[in-house]
Amino acid sequence: MKIKQTEFVISAVRPNQYPDDGLPEIALAGRSNVGKSSLINRMIQRKNLARTSSQPGKTQQLNYYRVNEEIYLVDFPGYGYARVSKKQREEFGVMIETYLRDREQLVLQLLVIDIRHEPSKDDVLMYEWLKYYEIPTCIVATKADKIPRSKWDKHLKVIKESLGAEKDIPVVLFSSETGLGRDELWAKILQAINDAGMNRETEQLDQEEQPILADASLEQE
Repeated sequence: MKIKQTEFVISAVRPNQYPDDGLPEIALAGRSNVGKSSLINRMIQRKNLARTSSQPGKTQQLNYYRVNEEIYLVDFPGYGYARVSKKQREEFGVMIETYLRDREQLVLQLLVIDIRHEPSKDDVLMYEWLKYYEIPTCIVATKADKIPRSKWDKHLKVIKESLGAEKDIPVVLFSSETGLGRDELWAKILQAINDAGMNRETEQLDQEEQPILADASLEQE
């Protein structure tokens, strides 16, 4: 997809704060430091539109980014940060479960996992929520550039087995530094929008007109 316009819209904590324009939403979930902000910036060809909190675990909101006036990328706060209080974890759980249960505009959930590490208990819980609420899901294995290509399959197998993921669930290898997986992930997103019947003639990927950024200095989450 050719990126013409991107903007941060709102940090929401309650349903009455969510945008009401009916655009399809693609949400991202993952533990702190997994690289969600860098993934968003690479996907939309911006270096720092999505920023990380100076204090991991502090931000407890859904951050909405609008792309081309056609799609929202919805960034969940990172989970698994040790200094977050029990009360904050409970509030986070209520907010996310409410969104997953009730948000009709959600067409695809990206479960973002660092390919170098086995999924955490929070990752497993998130995946179980997604299965329970029958949310279309794509696993995104970030930081693929950090391990040798020869080990990719082994690490992906560990991720899927640890989550208890179905064999046919889509998995995208991703690197925010090299751009690996960007086109494939956009294709998954556009297909999910089409499958949900929310296609507004979204433009298809055009690699020649929208080159991958050469700058490898995108901010890492």
